[in-house]
Amino acid sequence: MKLALSLGALSGANILLATLTQWYIVVTIGPGSNTDAYFASLVIPQLLLGIIAGSLGQVIVPLLAGERDDHILIKGWQLAILFSALFAAIALATSVSSRFWVPLLFHGFSEAGKALTIGLTGIQMLTMVLAALSSVLTAVHQAKQKFVCAASPSVLGDLVGLGALLLTLRRYGIVAAAWTLVLAAGLQTLLLLPGLGIARLRPLSRSLLKETWHRMKPMLFGSAYYKSDFLVDRFLSSMVPAGGFSLFYLGQQMYAAANQMIHRALVVPIIPTWAGMAKINDRESFARLYRKRLAQVAILTCCGYLLFLAIGKQALQVLIGHGAVTEENVVLLWQIMVALVGVFVGGGLSIITTSAFYARGDTRTPTKIGVWSFTVYAPLKVFAFVKFGLLGLAIATSAFFVVNLMMQLRVLRRVILQ
Repeated sequence: MKLALSLGALSGANILLATLTQWYIVVTIGPGSNTDAYFASLVIPQLLLGIIAGSLGQVIVPLLAGERDDHILIKGWQLAILFSALFAAIALATSVSSRFWVPLLFHGFSEAGKALTIGLTGIQMLTMVLAALSSVLTAVHQAKQKFVCAASPSVLGDLVGLGALLLTLRRYGIVAAAWTLVLAAGLQTLLLLPGLGIARLRPLSRSLLKETWHRMKPMLFGSAYYKSDFLVDRFLSSMVPAGGFSLFYLGQQMYAAANQMIHRALVVPIIPTWAGMAKINDRESFARLYRKRLAQVAILTCCGYLLFLAIGKQALQVLIGHGAVTEENVVLLWQIMVALVGVFVGGGLSIITTSAFYARGDTRTPTKIGVWSFTVYAPLKVFAFVKFGLLGLAIATSAFFVVNLMMQLRVLRRVILQ
C-alpha cells in the first residue's frame, strides 16, 4: 500500500505537470492553428512510441524479472544501445519524409499550419529518441523493483520543462513549447542513466535479442495496425474549424494521463510478481491478484467519471477558461470528454487485462483482439464523424475501447482464469 501511494503521488504529480503544461499553452496561445500544429506534431512520435517503446516495459520487465542484478545491468546496456540506435534511425527517416506525410495526414490544415507542423515535427523527433531510451531505462529499474527510482525522474524532468515553458512561451511562441519537451525528456534520461551503473558493454546476446523479438513481434505488427486508430482520429479531427483538433486532443490526453497514473500506481508494482506467478504456473494467486486490481480500477474510473459529470464543466471553466480560451471552447471540451467515457473507464480497465496477458508472456492475444476491434470500428468512426462531427467521433472512440475490453475480459475468463 505504501508503494502504491508513493507511485500514485508521483503519477499524480506527472499528471498535474502535464496538465499545467497543456493548460498554459492553450490559455496563452488559445485553441487555433498554432496549437493544432503543435499537437499534430506530437502524433507520429507518440504513435511510434506507443507501437515500439510502449511495448518495451511489457516485454523487458517480465523478461528480466528475477535475474541477478549484474545480469540485468548487462542486458539493460545492450537493450538501451539497441533501441537508441533504432529510434535515431526512425527519427531521421520520419523527419526527412514529413514534408510528404504531413499534408496527407492533416489534410484539413491550412498551408501555413502544415508548414508549422513539419517544422515542429523535426523537434519532436528528438524528444521521441530520448523518450524511447528512457522507456528502456525505466523498465530496467522496474525489473530490479526500484519503482520509485523509475518514476521520480519523469516528475523532475516535467517540472524543469514547465519552468522553461513559463519563461519562453510568450517570447518565442509555440516553437518554445516543442523545445521544452526535448529538455524534459533529456533530463529524465540523464537522471535514469546512472541506474545502469558503469557501462558494461558486451556483444549483443543472440538469445536476448531472439527472446525480445519473439515477445515484441506480435505486438509490433499487430499494434502498428490497430494503433493507427490514433491516426484516424487525428486525420478526421484536422478537418474541423481551427481549434477543434486541439480540444479533441486535449480531452483524450487528460484521460490518457489519468490512466497512466493508474498504470504506474496499481499495475507497475505487481508486474514482476505477476510474471513470477506465471513462471511457476500459480494460476490461483495470479487470478486473485488480477480480480483485485480489476475491481480497484473499476471503482476508481467509474467514480472519477461520475465526479466529472457532476462538476467537470465548472472545473474546466476554472482550469482553462482564461486568456485566449472562450466559453464555447470550454463547453466543447466538456462535451468531448463526456463522450469519451469509454476511453477513461474502458481504457483504464484494459490496462489491467492487457498487463495480465503480457505478464504471462502472451503478447499475441491482446494484439489480435485490438486488430479485430480496429477493423470493425475504423469505418464506424468515419461514419460517426461525417454524421455527427467531433462528438460522433468521440462516441465511436469510446465504443472501440469498451468492445476491446469486453473481448479481453471474455478471453481471460475462459482461457487463463478457469
